[in-house]
Amino acid sequence: MSRIIKRIAVLTSGGDAPGMNAAIRSVVRKGIYHGLEVFGIRKGYEGLIHGEFIAMNLGAVADIIHRGGTMLMTARSQEMTTPEGQKNAAAQLRYREIDALIVIGGDGSFRGAQTLSAQGIPIVGIPGTIDNDITGTDLTIGFDTAVNNVVQAVSKIRDTATSHDRTFLVEVMGRDCGNIALQSGVACGAESILVPEIQPDIDDIVAKLERGHQRGKHHSIIMVAEGATSAWNLGEELRRRTGFETRVTILGHIQRGGNPSALDVVLASQMGAKAVEILCAGETDRMTACVNQEILSLPLEVAYGERRPFNKGLYDLANQLAI
Repeated sequence: MSRIIKRIAVLTSGGDAPGMNAAIRSVVRKGIYHGLEVFGIRKGYEGLIHGEFIAMNLGAVADIIHRGGTMLMTARSQEMTTPEGQKNAAAQLRYREIDALIVIGGDGSFRGAQTLSAQGIPIVGIPGTIDNDITGTDLTIGFDTAVNNVVQAVSKIRDTATSHDRTFLVEVMGRDCGNIALQSGVACGAESILVPEIQPDIDDIVAKLERGHQRGKHHSIIMVAEGATSAWNLGEELRRRTGFETRVTILGHIQRGGNPSALDVVLASQMGAKAVEILCAGETDRMTACVNQEILSLPLEVAYGERRPFNKGLYDLANQLAI
């Protein structure tokens, strides 16, 4: 990348994740620190295509570091999946003389970024998704907060479960990835954890519930990733086979909301600053990544490599501790 970077833009795309605002703040302030003009793009790629640009100064990102969601808003853009939409997006950046674009989002957002890169737009991606399913990085912005949100919710559910001697099935997000269910399940001491990566063993779940009941346990928590099975159907099956009273709680978008954790704020701040440094160094087609607690610059294509293996060791430990 030979051009001198003077004007950059940032957008958030796909599902929102706690910590995105901290990343936006970092991009804006780090950019201004290096003498750059910084613009925000509202509503992701949809806003990019339709020219929803706003100039960002220091005051524009004041008091947002602790807020959930994204001040720039986000949207899923069907138009961006078409050649015409991609061409229009690049044209909007050139019309405003934007030299480079920083995209905060998941793998779908990164794919959109690569279509712009193919048209000569310098690009850096920042991984922001609560699923923590981006290859190449140990952590994505929003994952730690989502796990903590689940743990806090389950601590409240457990009070009711104990009072009424019930089995609660808690469904969490994770259509294709069970990371939230696994991490929060271990943190909550769940009796069973169901994830898309491993076929559920209903007989084993029943056996655990019955063993717990025999030793006087007054409640049970079963963590279910939405892509693993239907929590409602599983709850009915368990009630039929054990006779225990079951209840289902679907946490849904509660997991995405609220103030980001300290870990997510620090991670987002580091990644936002690193993205600006990458562009100032004349690099493009890169992504920020957290590897062994260090923030690195990796080729954007790494995000589309073989998915990081599911943490089977932690999953096995959870089962061992739930005997």
